Amino acid sequence: MFEELRRHHINLAQPRLGAEVVHATDDFFADKARLIDPAEPVFIPGKYDENGKWMDGWESRRKRVPGHDWCVIRLGVPGLVAGFEIDTRHFTGNYPPGAELEVCRSVGAMPNDEAGWTKVTPRLALKGDDRIYVPVEHREPVTHIRLNIFPDGGVARLRVWGRVAKDWSTVDCDKRLDLLAMENGGRGIIANDEHYGSIENLTAPGRGVNMGDGWETRRRREPGHDWAILELGRPGIIDEVVVDTAHFKGNYPDRCILQATADASGTPEEIAAAAESWPVLLPEVKLSADSVHTFREEIVSLGPIRFVRLNIIPDGGVSRLRLFGRVVR
Repeated sequence: MFEELRRHHINLAQPRLGAEVVHATDDFFADKARLIDPAEPVFIPGKYDENGKWMDGWESRRKRVPGHDWCVIRLGVPGLVAGFEIDTRHFTGNYPPGAELEVCRSVGAMPNDEAGWTKVTPRLALKGDDRIYVPVEHREPVTHIRLNIFPDGGVARLRVWGRVAKDWSTVDCDKRLDLLAMENGGRGIIANDEHYGSIENLTAPGRGVNMGDGWETRRRREPGHDWAILELGRPGIIDEVVVDTAHFKGNYPDRCILQATADASGTPEEIAAAAESWPVLLPEVKLSADSVHTFREEIVSLGPIRFVRLNIIPDGGVSRLRLFGRVVR
C-alpha cells in the first residue's frame, strides 16, 4: 500500500512546500513541528530536556481530564488527498491507541470549527513503534488536516499523500512558469535507480540544500545509463531547461538528454517502457560539477508536452530539473 501511495503521489505535508503544524492542544513533551519533519524519526538514548525524555515527534502530556488531543497541519499548497501515513516509531509506552483524521479548505492559517471539517477516516487503532497507511476517498482540494489522537500520547510522523491541486484557471497563459515544479503539480513517476536520492527532489522548491537533497543513482558498473520519468503539472510549451547539479562534485553525470511527449498512460512500468522511444526535447549536452546549466537554443520544438524522461549518462546525481514554459489550455 505504501509503495502505491508513494509512486502515484507526493507528501503534501512537506515543510519545503510551506506546510506547517499551526496548532496543537498540547505538545508538552515533544514539539508539534516535528510531526512533519521530512527526516526519518530517531531515538536518542539518554537525551532529556527540561520536560522529560526527548522524543522525535509530537507528544502531549498524560491527559487527566475528559477529551482528547489534536493538532492542525496547514498544507503549503491546496491538494487532493489520497491517503495518510501515521508513524509511531520509537513511541512504545506512550503512543495513542486511537487516531482519526479530518480535512477542510480554509483561507485562514488556523480554521475554526465553522470551517467545515470532514472526517475522512474512521477511528483507527494504533500500535507502538509502528507505521500504518490509510487510503482515503476525498475528491475536493483541501488546505488543512486535523489529526485527532485518543486520548493523548505521541506520534513520530504524519505524511499526507496526494497531488497538488493548483487552480490553473487563474494562470495567465502568457506567463512563463516552471511547469515541472512541485508547487505547480510536477512529480516524479519512476526511475531506474534511486539508491541515494528520490526523483521527487528534482521538482522541489529552491536549490538543493546538500547532496542528499537531489536524485542520485549508485555507481553504474554495467553498460547503459540511468533515467527518470516525470510529469509536468500542466501541458505546456517549453522554452528553457535548467539542470542543476548543486553539491554534486565528484559524482555529477557527464551528460544528459531529455525526451518528452504530450501523452502517456498505464502503470509507471508501462510508461517507462514507452518512454524509450519518445522524441528528443534536449539533445545530448555536457554537464559539470556543482553548477546551474541553462539551455534554450538547444531545445527542439515538440509542441505541448506533459511527460519527460531525463537520461543521465552514465550515472550520478542531479539536484533540480526545471522546465520553464507557457501553459497550453
